[in-house]
Amino acid sequence: MAASNDEIRILTPSGMLGYGFPVDHFKLGLAQKPHAITIDSGSTDSGPQKLGLGEMTCSREAYVKDIEVLLEGQRAAKVPLLISSAGGDGTNLHVDVFRDIIVEIAKKRGWNFKLASIYADIDKGHIKKEMQAGRVEPLGPVPPLDPREVDAATVVVAQMGAEPFLKALDESEGVDVVVSGRSYDPSPTAAMAIRAGFDPALAWHMGKIMECGALCAEPVGRNVMGWLRRDHFEIEPLNPNERCTTASVAAHTLYEKTHPFLLAGPGGTLDLSQCKYEQVTDRRVRVSGSRFEPSKHYTVKLEGARTSGYRSIFIAGARDPIFIGQIDEILAKVIAATRAYFAEVPEESYRIIPHIYGKNGVMGELEPVKTPAHELCIIVEVAAATQSLATAICGKTRTSLMHAPYPGRIATAGNLASPFTPLEIPLGEACAFNVYHLMQVDSPTALFPIKVEEI
Repeated sequence: MAASNDEIRILTPSGMLGYGFPVDHFKLGLAQKPHAITIDSGSTDSGPQKLGLGEMTCSREAYVKDIEVLLEGQRAAKVPLLISSAGGDGTNLHVDVFRDIIVEIAKKRGWNFKLASIYADIDKGHIKKEMQAGRVEPLGPVPPLDPREVDAATVVVAQMGAEPFLKALDESEGVDVVVSGRSYDPSPTAAMAIRAGFDPALAWHMGKIMECGALCAEPVGRNVMGWLRRDHFEIEPLNPNERCTTASVAAHTLYEKTHPFLLAGPGGTLDLSQCKYEQVTDRRVRVSGSRFEPSKHYTVKLEGARTSGYRSIFIAGARDPIFIGQIDEILAKVIAATRAYFAEVPEESYRIIPHIYGKNGVMGELEPVKTPAHELCIIVEVAAATQSLATAICGKTRTSLMHAPYPGRIATAGNLASPFTPLEIPLGEACAFNVYHLMQVDSPTALFPIKVEEI
């Protein structure tokens, strides 16, 4: 269904593919005759292990379940389905996993699709060449990129903008489904709107809000619908028990931003300083006044992660108020004693990291409430070069804390209650983000190869 000159309608069933969404509300969205279905599946929020270890944010089974519903909706609506940042990290590996899922579903259901796969892995040699040319810079408070870190990264991906989606849709007639590697979250929605000739500023702003599904609603939900017109767009959740308000939509515009009005992305900066939010129905909000300023140099964000040793943890509960009142001092002595016990191991080669939930486990030193709870959950994490060493240090820390003497102690049976066995839990390889930088590109599409095939 082609968009009219006056309006394009886009349906986003969830803020994250694999999290599930109400199918009945999705069908309400299909009844609105959308011109496209867009959904994101990427984020760095859940940590670096996806990039570092080739893992996915959700299980394969969860993706199969969601994708089958989406494909059924695409066939019913006969509009493009755009899925971005496959698997969470958007690596080539996970683009191919999603492609294989679509093949399996198509065979099972007897469906045919024209599928475009867009890849986002970036050649390490190319990155180092651009570094030498001075075209790579830190993004935020990170050090300049070191070539050794590029080599250490398991894989490096780049966040694509709207242009690779436009190329995939324009260069091959009748593409039904697009699965992309790592992309800037609003890119699929913005691409559909820009392709239909609408204002890029409004397209990017609507994409920014819709990529999280109905997180902009009260209460927050899954399915959301967007109507983009020449001088504004409107947002409404598809669950009849949810509503968008000027406050909820304006607040979500601030979501995951470092500046209240300026939002940088591939190709330019979205300026929201003149935006106007209007309540047009009790459940729908109209937004206008967005502006887009193209950047002098087109840049893409690079993301990479490396493995950084192994981790083990123990989890324990404490209820003794005398113990709880001295927990910081007790832990400091226990950690010092553990380090002395492992004196032959260089201290800089491992870390002992306590997390005290019920005291300041969430906010650490920023916690404003200084009085601990009547019971604590103590998680001690040990990171070391090998799993056996991490587990050994973790075990020594646990047993020392279990039996540590302290002033006022009455019972001697132990200071902790352990809910799980094994008492020391190996977590496997640990990872760290080590590439988080911007790279200038001469073409917004050249680094993102596209494969189109009949499924």
